[in-house]
Amino acid sequence: MKLHELLNYEDIVIQCHDNPDADALASGYALWWYLRQNGKMPRFIYRGRTEAKKGNLKLMMKELDIPVSYEPDFMYVPELLVTVDCQYGQKNVTLTEADTVAVIDHHQVMGELPELSEVRSSIGSCATILWDMIREEGLDLSEERKLSTALYYGLFMDTNRLSEVSHPLDRDMLDSLQISKSVITELRNSNISLDELTITGQTITQYEYHPDRRYVVLRAEPCDPNILGVISDFVMETEGIDVSLAYYVSPFEVKLSVRSCVKEVHADEVAAFLTDGIGGGGGHVLKAGGTVRPDLLDQYALEGEDTYTLADRILMERIEEYYEKYQVLYAKDTTLDPEQLETYEKLPQELGCAKLTDIFPVGTRVEIRTLEGDVEVTVKEDLFLMIGIEGEVYPITREKLEKSYVRTGEPYTRTFDYDPTLKCAATGERREIMKYAMGVVSSGGSRIRAMQLKRHVKLFTAWDEEKYYSGNPGDYIACREDDIHDIYIIRARLFPELYRKV
Repeated sequence: MKLHELLNYEDIVIQCHDNPDADALASGYALWWYLRQNGKMPRFIYRGRTEAKKGNLKLMMKELDIPVSYEPDFMYVPELLVTVDCQYGQKNVTLTEADTVAVIDHHQVMGELPELSEVRSSIGSCATILWDMIREEGLDLSEERKLSTALYYGLFMDTNRLSEVSHPLDRDMLDSLQISKSVITELRNSNISLDELTITGQTITQYEYHPDRRYVVLRAEPCDPNILGVISDFVMETEGIDVSLAYYVSPFEVKLSVRSCVKEVHADEVAAFLTDGIGGGGGHVLKAGGTVRPDLLDQYALEGEDTYTLADRILMERIEEYYEKYQVLYAKDTTLDPEQLETYEKLPQELGCAKLTDIFPVGTRVEIRTLEGDVEVTVKEDLFLMIGIEGEVYPITREKLEKSYVRTGEPYTRTFDYDPTLKCAATGERREIMKYAMGVVSSGGSRIRAMQLKRHVKLFTAWDEEKYYSGNPGDYIACREDDIHDIYIIRARLFPELYRKV
């Protein structure tokens, strides 16, 4: 769905979920602003049994002039109803009758969606989706400081103070917004109530420490999910703790927060592992979080086990399973067993490459932004970026590039779900890599030695000794035939497209 499709309607109501949070308010505000820019006069409402009373939300509505009204008894039937940060017909949004319904959301799809819908479940906040949709319509938010601040705070709160930001589009929005830092500071300092302060103190004193793995588990009473982040951040200051898991259990959801301070454990991977098949989780390497759905958790219940006991057991079993799961490899110190390796040759496949010095000057510290995450490198004269068939980007020297590939002389024009970008670490300036990409085809002489993985591994490559790449059983671990320490992971689904056995 495109936002301009909503302009076909005159009588429009925007509704966010009951008891709205910062993301719901920011999303509705953004849509209200867009419609007003196009001559419409929409109403922005929320319903439910209780009016929003949290200090930070009341302050947000006041300081940022958010035009939302509490309408518990709303009976009017509009021509178009747009639900934001929720899905029409779900339990968290009071049903409002309308001639036509549209949905804009970032949660998992829970039922049948109307024809007018935009749901992106991998995005950290609904605010990000509205920002992107407005950008696609050619509108500039740079002068809209209050709206920009609201969008920032929506993502800030829905990703546990930005600790769970994982999608590059979320990071793109953060880079682009011109916000009022003083308002954000004021909102951050109005987030915890006295009751939540009590919950924080009680939770910290009832920790469960596992010295063999150096991780700590803390169970809180149901609270604002951001309180879990506060608890996690505090306990990570403790000597002897490398990883923390804080969570609460309620009849409606299990929320969790994960922190890590060691490079061998990525918080986002732990969160995803804990919630796999029963919810969703993500973030980045140091801070992450997730949600477990009780209805999906029920499949693991033992006889007589309630939701609270079940959630406790599954989370404890899974975090131990996570630690047992992986073998850690450091490419610079690792030599793959030659008896298990087979030789493969790269298939003729057009890929892309870009010379780093065409994008930024020599010596510039740059951040490569892709769906796989951000990687930092320093621009060198002989350093290029390879662009794979799914948009994956990795550095390669001129020597290795010319040994393995022939340049086509034509631009590389493949499209991806998210086009990789390069950002200058010092200035924040972003440039699209694809604008500089040229096609290359395997020269046929490039060979690797590879084998399929039988267990999960974490590989620290020769390029990046601080960030590992995960390999799963069935994936391939490989090294160049001419460099036994240039070790990397190739996904099982991609391997047949890229290589053939010699």
